[in-house]
Amino acid sequence: MAKVHPLLTINSSNRDDASCSNNRYMTSKRETFTIWMKSLVMQGNGCTTFDENGEVVYRIDNYDNKHSNEVYLMDLRGKLLFTVCEKKVCSFRRWEGYTSNNIGGNKPLFRVKKSFRSILGNKESSYKVTMRSDSNCYRLERLNGESTAFRIMDNNGRVVAEAKRKQSKSGVVFGDDVLTLVVEPHMDHSFIMALVTVYGLIRNLI
Repeated sequence: MAKVHPLLTINSSNRDDASCSNNRYMTSKRETFTIWMKSLVMQGNGCTTFDENGEVVYRIDNYDNKHSNEVYLMDLRGKLLFTVCEKKVCSFRRWEGYTSNNIGGNKPLFRVKKSFRSILGNKESSYKVTMRSDSNCYRLERLNGESTAFRIMDNNGRVVAEAKRKQSKSGVVFGDDVLTLVVEPHMDHSFIMALVTVYGLIRNLI
């Protein structure tokens, strides 16, 4: 049986060095992550993200039933990065991302809702991501042919991140809950993971 990732280690010295950087969630090169839509906590739902070295960098531990209305994206040490909430407005679902757990006292950093063309019956599932701070927006779009594959595009149509079903070097294809996520340079990985979290909620994977 193929492993989700060939290596799982925790190097505390490397983590401490990384925490001193203001840009610890952003790099100048393309990064590849492995996403496992499961929690490392026994009998818990959630999501675990590994970097290229096999180290856990992000995690979601959902102790409630799968498809919770509120989940928490954390780093390896349990630092809260984003709170993602699902809300219903009339008969439509919407997702909001907060940079803290003080939801009542803050406006969301981003909102995600189904795009108008998808509501009208377009076969391509597409979701619009609007930001609080500026006019930039993103689009979360499912890739045709794969139920869990998707990409994130900016308002210029440029792909900033893409996730596909993981395949090992020997050609072994993993289950549809194991993905390879490629993030383009100069993108905040934690923000991308927050959108991955939304997609996991949309697809009932978390």
